[in-house]
Amino acid sequence: MSALFAVLFHGIGGLAAGSFYVPFRRVRGWSWESYWLVNGVFAWLLMPWLVVLAMVPHWERLMQSAPANVILSCFGFGLLWGIGGLTFGMTMRYLGVSLGMAVALGFCAAFGTLVPMLQQGQLGFLVTQASGLATLGGVALCVVGIALCGQAGMLKERELSPSQQRATVAEFHLGRGLLVAVVSGLLSACFAFGLAAGKPLASLALAEGTPNLWQNSVAFVFIMGGGFTTNLLWCTFLHARNRSSGDYVDTQKPLANNYLFSGMAGVIWYSQFMFYGFGSTYLGTYDFAGWTLHMAFIIVFSTLWGLQLGEWQGCGRHTLKRLATGLALVVLSTVVIGLAAKLGKA
Repeated sequence: MSALFAVLFHGIGGLAAGSFYVPFRRVRGWSWESYWLVNGVFAWLLMPWLVVLAMVPHWERLMQSAPANVILSCFGFGLLWGIGGLTFGMTMRYLGVSLGMAVALGFCAAFGTLVPMLQQGQLGFLVTQASGLATLGGVALCVVGIALCGQAGMLKERELSPSQQRATVAEFHLGRGLLVAVVSGLLSACFAFGLAAGKPLASLALAEGTPNLWQNSVAFVFIMGGGFTTNLLWCTFLHARNRSSGDYVDTQKPLANNYLFSGMAGVIWYSQFMFYGFGSTYLGTYDFAGWTLHMAFIIVFSTLWGLQLGEWQGCGRHTLKRLATGLALVVLSTVVIGLAAKLGKA
């Protein structure tokens, strides 16, 4: 049953992550850096602290006793992850919701799953146990599925004229988008590294009586704080360059609407990692595979959003078939990883 809950929670988290960018389509008259920073205030500052205040008993004492090196590691990985998150937003600009997420998250899934596993010395265990081999097989299936989704995006780029591409993704640029997606995927995996580095914080939270499902909340504060710092610096630079800092108070623009939908995007974004933490708790020894599950569900739901928003309109049957095959493999990988976790517990 715990394996089923793990897959379910990662699925809900993937739905949130695959959907968070959609509210931005309702923002009017603001530059990218304006609505991205408002999203960040909600996602990386307000929500992490609100959860800690609500769910972590004696959080002040915990913060005082937390090892400084652990906090710095979490914050440092958060800084790098922030660069990944920043370029992730740029990936959506240049490739659209579905293709951008598929390419960026392909790299993110592979690195975020395998590197913590190697750091913890689990490779020998995994290759000698049936459950471990099944888990690695699920990861491999996911990567292949993501690659097929990316290939479908390249076929789409060949089939549609530049005007058709811009009709659904205003700033579509395949070369620039792929470059940004590679950087984003590599650095976004630093969130998984930060979570692994923050395990002592989870132990302290449990010792203070924090419910098991919320044990990662303290680590989120420092990881996301690092991410917010990076994004704040970049958005401040863009405001200075584009002279867009007046967006926040310009009454000629729909301020209430823009704050509402930018904030909504941030709350939805945070909820992905809340459910990610839940799912990883249920995976136990195989929590490293949670990153792959998370990425897989994000790709599935973001692609469905892309189809709904017309990003694949006008593509041929061969391209759509390749996309469907990739999605099917991604979904299958989640089943394999879930069964592997269940086998390991048995």
